[in-house]
Amino acid sequence: MKERIVRLHLHICGLVVLGLLASSPSFAAIPLITDDTGTQGKGKFQLELATEFGHDKDETITNKNSDFSATLTYGITDSVDVVLFVPYGSWRSDDSGSATRESGFSDLAIETKWRFYEKEGVSLALKPGFTVPTGDAEKDLGNGRMTYYLYFIASKEMNPWAFHLNLAYIRNNNTGNDRKDIWHASLASTVGVMKNLKLVGDIGLETNPESASSTPPAYVLGGAIYSASENFDIGLGLKAGLTNPETDVAVRGGIAYRF
Repeated sequence: MKERIVRLHLHICGLVVLGLLASSPSFAAIPLITDDTGTQGKGKFQLELATEFGHDKDETITNKNSDFSATLTYGITDSVDVVLFVPYGSWRSDDSGSATRESGFSDLAIETKWRFYEKEGVSLALKPGFTVPTGDAEKDLGNGRMTYYLYFIASKEMNPWAFHLNLAYIRNNNTGNDRKDIWHASLASTVGVMKNLKLVGDIGLETNPESASSTPPAYVLGGAIYSASENFDIGLGLKAGLTNPETDVAVRGGIAYRF
């Protein structure tokens, strides 16, 4: 019984940490995880409201998570944005009829995106950021310490297609025994199929934060973005795990409003 409880707790911690890593540093166009080099423009705002519902099963353990977030972006200049990310999460884990659940705010994140190169459809950007330990680490809702990260972003536009590459380093400071050095790589593509509608695809992987496992969490995602107006987008996608540490399946969706 003691071994099962320890295994359950480790599994929960791993999934929560993976969820935090996937949600806090990545403020891409919903439902994508991979970000693009686009910025809002000087003096302009964007508000994004997003959610993800995930389901994962490993042997006798079934995990469900619901993540909600609000992301406010402001254009300092035409090529520089500042971003505030506020996440709220809940998770439930069942092991042979015994359930554990928690919910609450996770760690806030603040970041800047700087697009430093743009020519002939190719653009490059850097995205440094950090998280503030506002989540309850004892409930597995936060890291308990400030973390920081740096993303390199490359985008290629060739109508109706667009491609985006993310390479990142995440300093995963935490109060547990998780790895502190996390590397991330992902690639996304969008294609306009009709007026106001884009199909999107995304694939990526990163270092497993669980020190006991060397298998990287890897995912693939497909979905669509519908632009109801010039300043209002609706996104919906389905994400599937390609390796065991990644959540088996998750639905991602939300809205973005620019003003």
